[in-house]
Amino acid sequence: MAATGRMNHELKRKAKEAEKNCSDPVELLRCKCLQRGANGIKGLARTFKIFDDDGSRSLDKSEFSKGIRDYGIVLERDVVDQAFDALDKDHSGKLDFDEFLIALRPKMNASRKALVTQAFNKLDKTGDSLITTEDLKGVYNVKKHPKYLNGEWTEDQCLLQFLASFDSDDKDGKDPEMTKK
Repeated sequence: MAATGRMNHELKRKAKEAEKNCSDPVELLRCKCLQRGANGIKGLARTFKIFDDDGSRSLDKSEFSKGIRDYGIVLERDVVDQAFDALDKDHSGKLDFDEFLIALRPKMNASRKALVTQAFNKLDKTGDSLITTEDLKGVYNVKKHPKYLNGEWTEDQCLLQFLASFDSDDKDGKDPEMTKK
């Protein structure tokens, strides 16, 4: 759901207020991102993808530091180092892109988690914790999609495009929360 102007303003205000009490470097980085609004973390993610020159989906400490600085977030060098070290769970000297984003995103409250689960379950017609094009056929109607209407795409291609907008880079349709169990 896109944030309204009012919601975005409130998010920025709360993040600025929360920053005053931050002692955790990861929480401080999160607050700095959220001060840019609902797309602050997403913007940082885009910046980090640019710095991933080798396509490894990971960043070393130098790339991490440069990415934060180039995104316009001002933090002391030691805070950046502490944030990197806290996020580098396996102490490999590299931050996995997905783990970084998961750690940086604010936690969902119980009611939002319930809503997301309810939406996922509605789409997952087969109940196998995967949302496939077969699941979507009964839920998402592509008949008015411009590329379907002009004959450029089939129904399955439209459904795959729809699915791709929700899935990670592996496009496997799996719910990461369900696959952890």
